[in-house]
Amino acid sequence: MTKDEDDKRLAKLKEIVKRIPGKPGSYQFYDNNKTIIYVGKAKNLKARVSSYFHSEVDRFKTKVLVSKIWDISYTVVNSEEDALLLENSLIKKYKPRYNVLLKDGKTYPSICVTKEYLPRIFKTRTINKKWGTYYGPYSHIGSMNAILEIIKELYCPRTCRFPITEEGIEKGKYKVCLDYHIKKCMGPCAGKQTYEEYQKNINQAREILKGNTRHLLRDLKDEMLQLSDQLRFEEAEEVKHRYIALDGFVSKSEVVSNTINNVDVFTITSDEKMAYINYLHVSNGSINQSFTIEYKKMLNETDEELLQLGIIELRERFKSDAKEVIVPVEPDIELEGIKFTIPKSGDKKTLLELSAMNGKQYKFDRLKQAEKLNPEQKQVRLMKELQEKLHLPTLPYQIECFDNSNISGTDAVAACVVFKKMKPSKSDYKRYNIKTVVGPDDYASMKEVVSRRYSRLIEENQPLPNLIIADGGKGQMEVIREVIQDELNLDIPIGGLAKNDRHRTNELLYGFPPMSIQLKTDSELFHVLTQLQDEVHRFAIEFHRNKRSKRALQSELDNIKGIGPKTRDALIDKLKTTRRIKEATEQELTEIIGKAKAEIVYKHFHDNNEQEKGET
Repeated sequence: MTKDEDDKRLAKLKEIVKRIPGKPGSYQFYDNNKTIIYVGKAKNLKARVSSYFHSEVDRFKTKVLVSKIWDISYTVVNSEEDALLLENSLIKKYKPRYNVLLKDGKTYPSICVTKEYLPRIFKTRTINKKWGTYYGPYSHIGSMNAILEIIKELYCPRTCRFPITEEGIEKGKYKVCLDYHIKKCMGPCAGKQTYEEYQKNINQAREILKGNTRHLLRDLKDEMLQLSDQLRFEEAEEVKHRYIALDGFVSKSEVVSNTINNVDVFTITSDEKMAYINYLHVSNGSINQSFTIEYKKMLNETDEELLQLGIIELRERFKSDAKEVIVPVEPDIELEGIKFTIPKSGDKKTLLELSAMNGKQYKFDRLKQAEKLNPEQKQVRLMKELQEKLHLPTLPYQIECFDNSNISGTDAVAACVVFKKMKPSKSDYKRYNIKTVVGPDDYASMKEVVSRRYSRLIEENQPLPNLIIADGGKGQMEVIREVIQDELNLDIPIGGLAKNDRHRTNELLYGFPPMSIQLKTDSELFHVLTQLQDEVHRFAIEFHRNKRSKRALQSELDNIKGIGPKTRDALIDKLKTTRRIKEATEQELTEIIGKAKAEIVYKHFHDNNEQEKGET
């Protein structure tokens, strides 16, 4: 492979990485033959996958892996625990070559249940079936340790390595150890726990290791109820504690229920032009296949029609023999021996939601990719989204926003910023000195500025905005409405951005009376609107600060005897601030206002400085 080809390969991969979401899930790397060569999991997919392509990566094995990657896919899930299990399932299915290489050649650990009289349960990398039954291997230590911890918490299997025998127990040969005293072992070696009770616990632990946790939960619940009916409340309470602990573990650790085996899941996400069909395959309670295809709509096909095509194509492509297919709607097809299920709740409903989440994520990624190639596409999408949210008659191509700034009514100013195609159009920004309002009256100031702005646009026959947004709530909106509708008889939609108690923008208001518009605060559209608000606030504050500084400077220069308005303005135009005038040399001042007046100004500031030093 030439350097140019390798650069193109890396550029393509980095573009994929940019689109990956910062959500938990599993990622898969493919070689140039479209074979999975590595499977990983991450709490944050974007951060983890991007780390492979950092220039400072120095591990040789990682560099070897990266040099073989030609494509990347991923599956998002709801939690880090789900990502662990999904990773483990995919590794078992595809056996990627670099998963072993990046583990430094070590074998994956397993959990052993020994064949002793009182079996032990522990992790090991050595497999010898003479000594016990092995469960695993586990590709991720965290997942394995979580299982061991719940077994220790629920059943307290012994950890000592003594060759305990039935005869030795009967003869009282063994004594309890520290584990018994700290309640990590029930003391079966000294007869503190019966053999039958210990074996019962070990059998239940085996069910957890097999993945039959849902079945075990039912058994524990039945046992708890039976003990309660027999008035054996203390024993029932102990079983209840086990049930609660196991149920908590199951809710955190299972991608889906182990009762779900060999099932296909399909969902569809669509828009006007495209449809995206996601496919999941579940085997023994774990997802081992995730794939999304897209269809371009040609003849206004319905979602139901496209879903049917997707089901047939994907089942054939992946050679699925699943007899149950989970779908969001009943397809108008009959497949021999196939049962279609539309779940309303439970684990199958969770699977359907997970599939839909992956379909939506794929659609979002494709949209991002297209918008990167054509930036205007994103702007049009956001304008359409805002138009739909507010039910505007036209696309909000030009949006204008107003804000006031003053300190106790002094140096009162206002600003108007203009966004075109959802981007700042700085050449159209306007600053206003408040002329008719005395004192700190924001509503009156807003009324004056809005009136001046749109009266002039009408007079000059300039284009009017498609939407006006007030940097404030209902009061500011009403003031703008009075000017636009009542005084100028214009039909321009008006919105407002309201803040919460923490002075953070949290909602978009629209209509009269104003109503809150449902808009997620982490959405792209909300970010654009808050950018508009931040920009008008910045622009108004900057204008106010400059005006205040200029007034202070004028006042300072007016106090210098022998310096008139003409000389003052020349200094302000050239040096802008009092500090720069104070720091200027006499020669620099001479070049601006002449030698005689430069000497006056220089002496004024420097004589004052010397006097202040003397007083100090």
